[in-house]
Amino acid sequence: MFYISPLSIYKLYLSLWTGDLVELTPIQKDILIALINLQREKDRAVKGEEIAELISRNPGTVRNQMQSLKVLGLVEGVPGPKGGYKATGEAYEALSITAMDHEASVPIYRNDNLVDGATVAEISFTTVRHPDLCHGMIKVLGNIKSFEQGDLVQAGPTPVNKLVVRGEVVGRDDTQNTLVFSISEMISLPKKPVKNYARTDMISISMNATIQETARILVDRSIHGAPVVDEGDNILGVVTFTDIGDAVASGKMTAKVKDIMTRDLITLDSETSLYDAVKMFDVHNIGFLLVSYDGVPKGILSKKDVFHELTVY
Repeated sequence: MFYISPLSIYKLYLSLWTGDLVELTPIQKDILIALINLQREKDRAVKGEEIAELISRNPGTVRNQMQSLKVLGLVEGVPGPKGGYKATGEAYEALSITAMDHEASVPIYRNDNLVDGATVAEISFTTVRHPDLCHGMIKVLGNIKSFEQGDLVQAGPTPVNKLVVRGEVVGRDDTQNTLVFSISEMISLPKKPVKNYARTDMISISMNATIQETARILVDRSIHGAPVVDEGDNILGVVTFTDIGDAVASGKMTAKVKDIMTRDLITLDSETSLYDAVKMFDVHNIGFLLVSYDGVPKGILSKKDVFHELTVY
């Protein structure tokens, strides 16, 4: 003779009834998604009232649903004043989400506005072979019910390759918490550091070169600018066609390069990511960056180098 608890019988019944798959109601999915999102954001147990506020439900309704979710093994209660609810590993499985010990938040935007309390869990592509169309799906942790057909959506940037995907919403699946969208734009940068793209065999200009000599070198080499060096090949600045044009417009036809060059050197370490380098181009409104190896400027990275990398294929 052995004893089977009512809880075990209920779980067995659910398993047989669902074919070993937990079929959640829409409100249960909303609660689980909100719980996972808040738990990830706050790194603690989550109160029922917090979940109710996020999904615009009555706290009593949330508490009642939590009892069912605990029976299903998807939620566990944490007692005490600082207690609340925590999602189990089974909750992630029930929502077809990969659980991670350490994860980064991937933002999602609706019509250029950040969706608070939501993060992108997965991006998948459903159509890639069509010459004119490309569709994808975004699985979201958080509330997506504000999204409507025709809304503009942006997912990213992602933490590694800084992937940004933009498009127009063509459908929404609340049961899977996913958005279906037509992709209009995808941007990504390689994750290798700038030392893989910087030129160390750079063309340099002597500090005593004339404007005419400098212009001739730049034209012959098909480059927009170059570092300026002293007799010991130490980099003193950068000269570009813009600097030459400003000098000519000011009547400085006999000036030396050392008199017109840009002296404020913007340098970055060779281990800096290409993504951070691109941001520096934008922040400083420049076309060249000097690349330092062990603290010594020995290379140069231009916007042209980055464009070449992005269009090499």
